Amino acid sequence: MEEGQWDNGTSPLEFVLLGMSDGPSLQTLLFILLLMIYTATVFGNILIIVLVMADQHLHTPMYFFLGNLSSLETCYSSNILPRLLASFLTGDKTISARSCMAQFYFFSSFAGTECYLLAAMSYDRYLAICQPLLYASLMTWKMSLQLAAGSWLGGLLLFAVLTFLLSQLKFWGPKAIDHFFCDFTPLLELSCSDTRMLTQIALIFGFLDVVFPFLFTLASYVFIIAAILRIPSCVGRRKAVSTCSSHLTVVTVFYGTLIIVYMLPRTAPLRQLNKVLSFFYTVLTPLVNPLIYSLRNREVREALWK
Repeated sequence: MEEGQWDNGTSPLEFVLLGMSDGPSLQTLLFILLLMIYTATVFGNILIIVLVMADQHLHTPMYFFLGNLSSLETCYSSNILPRLLASFLTGDKTISARSCMAQFYFFSSFAGTECYLLAAMSYDRYLAICQPLLYASLMTWKMSLQLAAGSWLGGLLLFAVLTFLLSQLKFWGPKAIDHFFCDFTPLLELSCSDTRMLTQIALIFGFLDVVFPFLFTLASYVFIIAAILRIPSCVGRRKAVSTCSSHLTVVTVFYGTLIIVYMLPRTAPLRQLNKVLSFFYTVLTPLVNPLIYSLRNREVREALWK
C-alpha cells in the first residue's frame, strides 16, 4: 500500500474485524466450538489425503481430485480460523492492512480454486457415467494433473490481480469491518476511492472464477442425470448414483451458500444472516466434506477400515 493509504499519514492503517459476537460468555462458547471444528477439519482432511496416497485402490483420477480438494479445504480453514481463534483468546480484533489483503487473497484464491476443482470432478464423473468405454483413454493421469494444476493456477492468478487492485484503494475514517474475516464487499464499503471500475472487474472475475465453473458443473450433471435415467436396471442406476452422490452433495452445499451470500444485499438487517451463511461455507463446508466422502463412499470407508 502507498503512504497515502495509511490512516493518518504517520501510522500504518489497521482494520478492526468486528467478528461474530461481543458477548464474553458467547465468545468463550464460540472459541471452544471453533477450536473443535478446526481440529476436526484438519484431522479429517489430512486423513483423506493419507488414505488416497497410501491405498492402491484409491489411485484413480476421482480420488486424486478428492485429495486435492482435501488439501484445499485444509488451507482454506487455516487461512481464517487460527486468526479468529487468536482474537477470541487475546481480545485483539485488529488486523494490519497487509495481513488483511493477504487473508483476502488466500481466501478468494482458495474459493476460486474450489470452484474449478469441483468442475473438474464433475467432468470426471460425466466421463465415468456418460462415456464409460472412453473413460480410461480420456481421463488419463496427464489429463488429471493438468485439470488439477489448472484449477490451482486459475484461482491463484486471477485473484492476485484483484487483490493488487484492491490494495491500491484509499481507506480513511472508520476502519471497522463488519465481518469475521477480510472479504471483498466489506472492504469496498470502507474505501473512499471510486470503486466502480474495481466492482466491474470483480464481476468479470466472478464470472470467470465462479459462474463459468458452476454452469459447467450444472451442465455436467444434466447429462449425468439424463444418462442415469436411461439405465434400464435399478441396480445399475443405484451404482451410477452412488459414484456421484457425494460430489453432488458437496457442490450443492458449497454453491448454495456461496450464491446466497453474494446475492444478498448488505443491508443492516441482513448482515447477521450474511455472517451466518459466510460461516457455513468458509468454516462448516471444509468440515463436512471429508465426512460426506467418507460416510457415503464405500471405497473410502474400506480404506479407512484397513
